[in-house]
Amino acid sequence: MNRMQNSFCGAWRQLLPATALLALLAGCSSKPNTTTSVPAAQPPAPHVVNYATKFPAKEDPISEGGRWIGGKTVGLDWGNVSTKPGYASGVAGPKRFADSVALLTGDWPANQSVEEVVDRRKVSRYPEVSMRLRSSLAKHNCDGYEISYSLKDDDTAYLIIVRWNGGLADFTYLVPTQQGKQYGVKTGDVVKATIVGNEIKTYKNGVLMGTAKDNTYIHGNPGFGFNEGVNGDYGISSFSATATDATTF
Repeated sequence: MNRMQNSFCGAWRQLLPATALLALLAGCSSKPNTTTSVPAAQPPAPHVVNYATKFPAKEDPISEGGRWIGGKTVGLDWGNVSTKPGYASGVAGPKRFADSVALLTGDWPANQSVEEVVDRRKVSRYPEVSMRLRSSLAKHNCDGYEISYSLKDDDTAYLIIVRWNGGLADFTYLVPTQQGKQYGVKTGDVVKATIVGNEIKTYKNGVLMGTAKDNTYIHGNPGFGFNEGVNGDYGISSFSATATDATTF
């Protein structure tokens, strides 16, 4: 082998490793993109709380194992709710506007729905079945939203939606009182009230009867109650409540 051949062979030996490296890199760059996509994180399931009762025991005031607090027991100035199997009724406080009140205990999400079945027996004066939303009780304090239907059976029946502001007799009508026979309720009627965001809606036997909006209370507990004074023998035969942090039930 002459000098020219030796020079060529030496250059080829130096070039070979670099050429092999370039080929390897070219091979890597020609491979398809095999990146695995990561599934999008699923939103957490809504927090939902439910409670239902048909008042299985005789209690005064209603407790059902500590699930309820009362307007007289806790709030002092209002009345309590008592039960006997299949029936709940109220005993109002001694002063005017001292409605009987029962609120569920525990932590309830803000969007709430309450439903009651009416039991009308013998009534007088101004009997009302009430539903409470985002409500609370403390010593000399009762606040939250109240939706009440009259048990009268003529054109003097009514529907009210009010905000209790805390003190006895301190409340605000959120809409004018709705009056007419269509707002009266009787035994077997199902009344319902909901609050989602700042909007309250109420239904009688599945028919929308009234709405209101208010931004005052953003949390609290559901419950029920009855009007002040002595208004005869009436109450409810069942109660249910649902609450969620979702925007729909």
